[in-house]
Amino acid sequence: MNQPAENQPGQPGQQGPSDNPGQPGQGSASLAQSSPTVGTFRERDGALEWSGRQETVRVEPWGPDAVRVRARLGGPVLEGLPGALLDEAPATEASVKIEDGHGQLTVGALTVEVDAEGLVRFLRTDDSAELLTEERAHFWWPGPRLYTPVGNGHHRLEQRFAAYEGEKLYGLGQHQHGLLDQKGAVLDLVQRNAEVTIPVLTSSRGYTLLWNSPAIGRVELAGNGTRWVADSARQIDYWITAGQPADAQRRYSAVTGRTPMLPEWAAGFWQCKLRYRTQDELLGVAREYKRRGLPIDAIVCDFFHWTHLGEWKFDPAEWPDPAAMQRELEELGIKLVVSVWPSVSPLSENHQLMEQRGYFIGTQYGPMAHADWPDKEVASTVQVAFYDATNPEARDFMWSRIKENYLDPYGITAFWLDACEPELKPGFQENLRYWAGPGLEVGNMYPSENARTFYEGMTAAGETEIVTLNRSAWAGSQRYGAALWSGDIGTDFATLRRQIAAGLNTSLSGIPWWNTDIGGFHGGDPDDPAYREVMIRWFQFGALSPLMRLHGFRDPGMPLGPDMTGGPNEVWSYGEEAGTIMEKYLRLRERLKPYVLDVMRAAHEEGLPVMRPLFLEFPDDQATWSVADSYLFGPDLLVAPVLTAGASVRTAYLPAGARWTDAWTGTSYEGGTNVTVDAPLDRIPLFLRDGAALPIDG
Repeated sequence: MNQPAENQPGQPGQQGPSDNPGQPGQGSASLAQSSPTVGTFRERDGALEWSGRQETVRVEPWGPDAVRVRARLGGPVLEGLPGALLDEAPATEASVKIEDGHGQLTVGALTVEVDAEGLVRFLRTDDSAELLTEERAHFWWPGPRLYTPVGNGHHRLEQRFAAYEGEKLYGLGQHQHGLLDQKGAVLDLVQRNAEVTIPVLTSSRGYTLLWNSPAIGRVELAGNGTRWVADSARQIDYWITAGQPADAQRRYSAVTGRTPMLPEWAAGFWQCKLRYRTQDELLGVAREYKRRGLPIDAIVCDFFHWTHLGEWKFDPAEWPDPAAMQRELEELGIKLVVSVWPSVSPLSENHQLMEQRGYFIGTQYGPMAHADWPDKEVASTVQVAFYDATNPEARDFMWSRIKENYLDPYGITAFWLDACEPELKPGFQENLRYWAGPGLEVGNMYPSENARTFYEGMTAAGETEIVTLNRSAWAGSQRYGAALWSGDIGTDFATLRRQIAAGLNTSLSGIPWWNTDIGGFHGGDPDDPAYREVMIRWFQFGALSPLMRLHGFRDPGMPLGPDMTGGPNEVWSYGEEAGTIMEKYLRLRERLKPYVLDVMRAAHEEGLPVMRPLFLEFPDDQATWSVADSYLFGPDLLVAPVLTAGASVRTAYLPAGARWTDAWTGTSYEGGTNVTVDAPLDRIPLFLRDGAALPIDG
């Protein structure tokens, strides 16, 4: 057991007896290093600390079966830096032991060992099996943690962990690479349209890890090691818990905040397109849904409804009587959702005041402008600025405009937070200066702080049902009532297939309210038979998604600008055959609403996702860890979307440990096998678990 580290691949160095038995907390160092560091241990406020060569590593209990690890070069760890964890950790029992130059902290199912040289190793408490360990980059230098100075007390930070044969890795937010298991991928930690960074990772080895830093960087999930990188930050900070994925979701949501309870209206069907240009057009669509007797719960008023970008109010030329519109929609039982962008045109009445008060994101170099964008009453684009959502005073000001122009006069309480990455052009975070810190250190938290603006504003106004639809998110966004959609994506079967993995990894990243633009965003001809097939299959998937929302920029489109709109995008826009099938799934969603709300309550109370990978419910069935084309909708309904053109059958894997019933035919199957079932154009394969009774076939 006393071999040097280089003789034990994937294992931390195991040290021999202390060379200084009279000095508790010190031990011997590996001979592999030409200049080894032997650190000092101490227990402080229930945490285990190691210090050596000006570096401090602090390991502390942070909820049941979980710890938080922070490491800093140049002094003690810093408190109060931006992160996703709630301020207070859930109370939990823990024990610290320091002996023979090693430290150990045990929190329930998780035990953390720190050796004399400061290498950290995570074990299962019950059998001491290794879950994860730090790994040196080289036996000499650097170690598992690298601090490269970039100036002013900031460093380019690297945190290295060992790789394990056969390990599968999930989560990390929403990406369009189509991978469910992301082992082998390299992912930028940066917010972009359709690429959403939520740096929490779930492993098939039985741990979940949150990289608790909003810094711009990347994560490398290579075959020879895992490396987390922050391009510029002040300290390493991560949280880790032991347990099966479902238990890890409960633990993770407890320390980053659970989603509110989804309002009943939001569990139904949302109608949307780019874009309804006038009050009469929007009301005409709402009335037609009701005339046809079709279920509809929400309708969306998209961008350019405003006077100027950043004035956050209806243009009376196109929306002459919002109060009357809102009254009629309420009488029809339809919720109005209004698009709000975080960007402000120089033509806006708010721009000068916001600039003078410092409410915009600052820039290190150049003017205080972050993107070019069209606006009304100007022939070309203008240079817009984004309000600084990390600034509490800027959040208060932003909300005051929303409250004055939407909530107070019209009772509008649902908002679509578009372009909230924020949508920088060009996307140079290193040029930005936020209230919370430099762009490279804090840039990824912007979408979460933007959702916070609306959550805190609505809460202060006495509203209890809070839902915002967001194009981006970060760890903890869910606690602010933020729903995420998958951004501006394509309109073909290949894109539809990628949304399954995107949704499942989002679910494992703590965001239970997720959806796509049904039919995709960029184009799609309602008169094209091939696209109609895509729309039908996507609509079926949408009906079995956490949120069901029809949206897109259909052909024929128009150039970007205040007058733009796209082609028709209502369920009757796709011909009689497609319309009949889509109506069938509207009614299915309506029948399933009680079940949807039950599953949403589990998300609210326990932190369990709505859209679940099969292994969340069946972790002992190894085959489930590789299923990327189907999922569980709640605990009882297995959904196998049709993802290829012209398909009339579908093969799906049914997990072992349950008996499954085809929801359409009543045929029953024992789990642990692949089954092939009919999937004509009007049918998405659905399977009920262990006799569950859901009103599928009405």
